[in-house]
Amino acid sequence: MAREVIKPGKYVSLTYTISDDQGNLLEQNDIPVNYIHGGETELIGGMDRAVEGKGVGDTVEVTVPPEQGFGEHDPNLTFTDDLDNVPPQFRHVGAEVEMQNESGETRSFIVTRIEDGRLTVDGNHPMAGKTLVVRVKILEVRDATMEDMKPPADGLLN
Repeated sequence: MAREVIKPGKYVSLTYTISDDQGNLLEQNDIPVNYIHGGETELIGGMDRAVEGKGVGDTVEVTVPPEQGFGEHDPNLTFTDDLDNVPPQFRHVGAEVEMQNESGETRSFIVTRIEDGRLTVDGNHPMAGKTLVVRVKILEVRDATMEDMKPPADGLLN
């Protein structure tokens, strides 16, 4: 039997790690991520092209610049305010705050710093502005079934 390789219409299952360009591990997903190759779901930073033609057991590594990953860091999405103006439930690093602009659009902001009576929130993705090294291990490649056509999980998928 011929080895199944990744091509459009194939069901693919993989695990991955994402590191910064200094080798610091930013994200690790040991629970398989599944998708239909060539469908509406795209992998981050051109990984689609990098895994095409690969099969079970193959490992692929791609360096992803910010513009192909989570974008450049936008300083306009970082705000600092007096701690007294912030509700108590958000007064800790890592707290998630939903904010709404004048157009009614909402965005999640994360408290990134509390210092000298001031609190800073950042609406950028935590990996924005970083060059990423994505390592993928391919676990399964096969023909897609109707069951496989359901929406995928989050993570490496954009």
